[in-house]
Amino acid sequence: MITIKDIALRLNISVSTVSRALRNHPDISAETKRKVMDIANELDYQPNAIAQSLKRNRSNLIGVIVPQVKHDFFATVMSGIADVAYNAGYAVMIFQSNENYEREVLNVKAVMAQRAAGILVSISKTTENYDHFFQLIDKDIPIVFFDRGCDKIPVSQVVVDDRDGAFKLVTHLIESGYRRIAHVAGPQFLSIASERMKGYQDALQQGGIPYDDSLVVFGGVNEEDGLTGYDSLVNQCNRFDAIFAVTDPVAYGVFQRLKEHRLRIPCDVALAGFSDSKMASLLDPPLTSVRQPTYEIGQEAMRVLHNLIQEKERHYQLKKYILKTELIVRESTIQKETKG
Repeated sequence: MITIKDIALRLNISVSTVSRALRNHPDISAETKRKVMDIANELDYQPNAIAQSLKRNRSNLIGVIVPQVKHDFFATVMSGIADVAYNAGYAVMIFQSNENYEREVLNVKAVMAQRAAGILVSISKTTENYDHFFQLIDKDIPIVFFDRGCDKIPVSQVVVDDRDGAFKLVTHLIESGYRRIAHVAGPQFLSIASERMKGYQDALQQGGIPYDDSLVVFGGVNEEDGLTGYDSLVNQCNRFDAIFAVTDPVAYGVFQRLKEHRLRIPCDVALAGFSDSKMASLLDPPLTSVRQPTYEIGQEAMRVLHNLIQEKERHYQLKKYILKTELIVRESTIQKETKG
């Protein structure tokens, strides 16, 4: 590997002069900088990232922790993160917690071991203890939460307006004539799930429909949670005409159960999800859902993190950037005659 010592030997100048020339230091003449850059290009010199990170106690790496990489949502978010990071001169490391708190803690330790410049996190559904994030704060490593945040930790967040998105969706169901609207919800302490639950309740209240505990079941955010969630819903309530699933994957599980029971969508039961993933439009009938500005979430989260990294003194305080959603109506909730 070519080092700055090799460049210094070729030009018969000191290593420190080469180092300052590569950093465009004002004390080095333009002619010397030109000669250094010419030799560096000729020899294909690449800076030693490890040595640089040890010297300044930080690397140019950004750690990104997501619950699961298999979902379209997180894949698109990571694309937005990577594009902004690349343009700002960072490299990106992706970690997967697999919705597991212990694994998330290990991910955070790995990020710290790599002397990362900053970290972007979407919290796992099983995380209730946040000590590992406070350790990052103690070590002055900038953090930004995206999609799934936590108001108990004084750091910036980039999220969507989950409450408003759910409100618009359930309001659409009510205006379409549905009255017994069930909700296959997510974990009660997960931010996106609790906000979507609030939106569900807000819409019922505005529509003059009493909240009914028997129409709500709590679970996870994946397809298997839709399967078990539907089973639990049937066991505790035998009458509903629409189901709002906390995520599209959960809606896919519910969709499978409805098909297994030979129930027609939406004639017997309407169905809607949240996130408008790629499969939503491919189902038969296509799924009504709430579209999130997924790529923009990644871009904005990385921009916020980059700004924090550039600040010489970071004052950790809660800054929540809230992006809007869009209701996408499809055949799974087509207009019905108002029921009695």
